[in-house]
Amino acid sequence: MKTGSVVKPMFLVIAAIVLAVLAGSAGAEQQPNIVFVYTDDQAAWALGTSVQRGWFDDVPAAHTPNMDRLAREGAIFSNFFCTTPVCSPARAALVTGRYASEFDIYDFIPMPGHKLFNSDYQVRLNPSKSVTFAEVLQQNGYKTGLIGKWHLGDWTAGGNERFHPTNHGFDYFMGLTSGGTNPQNPKLEEDGQVHTFEGLTTDILTDQALKFIERSKDQPFLLCLHTRAPHGAWLPVTPEDWAPYESLDPKIPNPDYPDLNVNKMKRQMREYLASTSGVDRNIGRVLDLLDELQLTEKTIVIFSSDHGYNMGHNGIWHKGNGIWATRKPPTGTHHGTQVISNKYRPNMYDHSLRVPAIIRWPGFVKPNTKIDDTATSLNFFPTIAVMAGVELSNDLPIRGRSLVPLLKGEPPAAWNQDLYAEYHMINYAEANMHCYRTPKYKLIHDLHNFDRNEFYDLVNDPNESKNLIRDQKPEIQTAISALSEKLNQRLTQSQKRASEVTK
Repeated sequence: MKTGSVVKPMFLVIAAIVLAVLAGSAGAEQQPNIVFVYTDDQAAWALGTSVQRGWFDDVPAAHTPNMDRLAREGAIFSNFFCTTPVCSPARAALVTGRYASEFDIYDFIPMPGHKLFNSDYQVRLNPSKSVTFAEVLQQNGYKTGLIGKWHLGDWTAGGNERFHPTNHGFDYFMGLTSGGTNPQNPKLEEDGQVHTFEGLTTDILTDQALKFIERSKDQPFLLCLHTRAPHGAWLPVTPEDWAPYESLDPKIPNPDYPDLNVNKMKRQMREYLASTSGVDRNIGRVLDLLDELQLTEKTIVIFSSDHGYNMGHNGIWHKGNGIWATRKPPTGTHHGTQVISNKYRPNMYDHSLRVPAIIRWPGFVKPNTKIDDTATSLNFFPTIAVMAGVELSNDLPIRGRSLVPLLKGEPPAAWNQDLYAEYHMINYAEANMHCYRTPKYKLIHDLHNFDRNEFYDLVNDPNESKNLIRDQKPEIQTAISALSEKLNQRLTQSQKRASEVTK
C-alpha cells in the first residue's frame, strides 16, 4: 500500500453502503462529475468581464465569454495564488496538495529533447512517494482522465514507465509527453503511441476531452483538461480568436519603464490574448456538451492556471523565471535589487504568483459569488475530496484546507490570509527565493544572494515597483522583522518536510 493511503476502515465502508441503500440510491449517483480546466501561463488579468478591472486597468480585457460565464454562474477568487511560479513545481503542488520542494521539484523539469535534459539526472514526481487527488477519486468510484499537459517527469525512456500519468491515478491519458509542443500539428501520445495530429493543439485536446465526457457520462468522472495554451508560442490561432485583437492597439503595463521594448510588448500582448481566447472558445465547447448531455447540474467545473504571467510588468515578461522586456538587460543594481543575469529576472511578483480561479458548483455555490480571501492551489486537493464525498485519511499529508466554507460564504474566523511561496531557480540562472505575503506587505528572501532581498508595501504600491528592503523608516523595519520571523518559520517547516519525504 502506498504511503498516505486513503483506504477507509471496513466498518466505515459498510456503513456508507448501508446508508446509500437506505437512501434508495447508489452512492455513485450522489457523486458529482468534476471537470478541471487547467491552463498554462494564464495570468489572473487575462480574463474579460469577470475580473475586477480596477485592479488591471493597465492591460486590455481579454475576450473570454465562456470563462466569464463560469464566473457569473459560480464563484471567482480575486486572491488566488500558486506556490511556485513556474510549471512543474506548480503542477506538483496542485495534484498532491503539497509543496513541490517536498518532492525535490524546484524548477521546470527539462524533458527529452530539451537542451537542458540530462538522462543521468532526472527529476519526476514519484508515484511511490506521492498521492494525487486523481488517485483518491479513482479509489472511490470515479472514472479519471487527464488530457493535455502533465510535465512531472519523463516516462518515455525504458525503465521510466512507472512515471506515466496512469500510475498517478488516471485511467486514461492523452496529451503531451514533454513540457511543451507546437500550437499547431503537435506530437501527442494517444493509446501509448506518439504521433502527429493535424490542427490546432487547443482544439485537438478539447476534441479528446469531449470524447472522454461522452464515454464517461453514465458514471461519476473526473476530467482534467490541462491545456497547452496560452503558453508560447501563441500563434497560429483561428480567425475567430484573432478577431478581437486584429486592430487593437493594446495597453501595456509600465509603458514608461526605462528602455522598455514597447512595440514588442504590444505585439506579444495581442498574440497572448488571442491564444487565451482560443482556450476560452474551447471551454465553451465543453460547457455546451455538458448542457447537451444534461450533465450541467451534476457537474462541478473548476478553472485555474498553473501560475501567472507578466507582459511588461516591472520591465519583464514571462513568469517566475522572468525575461527582461527592455531593449538591453540592466546591469548592476536595478530598482533596489542586484541584477542576477543578462537575460533573466527571477521573481515572485504577484503577477507571477496570482492565478485565475473559478468554481461553478450548481446548487451549492450561488451565482456571481466573489471571494477575496487568500487561497492557493494547495487548497484544491482537499476541496475536491469534499466535493466527491471522500473522507481523507488522517495520515495523508495535505498542506491546504478545503475551500468549501468560502464557497458557502462562511469563511472560518481563523482562515489564514497569508501566503508562503518558494522558487529555487536552477535552470538558466540561480536563485533560491522564499516569499511571505500578507494582504499588506510582501517579503522575499533570496538565500542564494541576500543582496536580492525585496520588501513591498502592497497597499500603497500594489504594482511592487518600489523595493523598500533598505528603507530605514521604523514602521518598515518593524514589518520586515515580523515577516522575516514568519518566513524563517515556514522555511524551517519546508526543509523538515522535504527531509521526511526523502527518507
